[in-house]
Amino acid sequence: MSDDFIGFSKRSNLTEEDYYLSEEGYIIFTDAYHLKRGYCCKSGCKHCPYGFDKKTNEIKKDQ
Repeated sequence: MSDDFIGFSKRSNLTEEDYYLSEEGYIIFTDAYHLKRGYCCKSGCKHCPYGFDKKTNEIKKDQ
């Protein structure tokens, strides 16, 4: 984990399995994080385990 984000994970109670950093420095949440959260935020997340399709605005998988 980058030293820049150590405080972020402590404040947000995130673990290293909950996210990773993209090459551009963005925080990318993993499917493990989304499952812990327990619901789909309908933002079109890269690792959405709920199957949300931002183009159709529908959840395609059963939860």
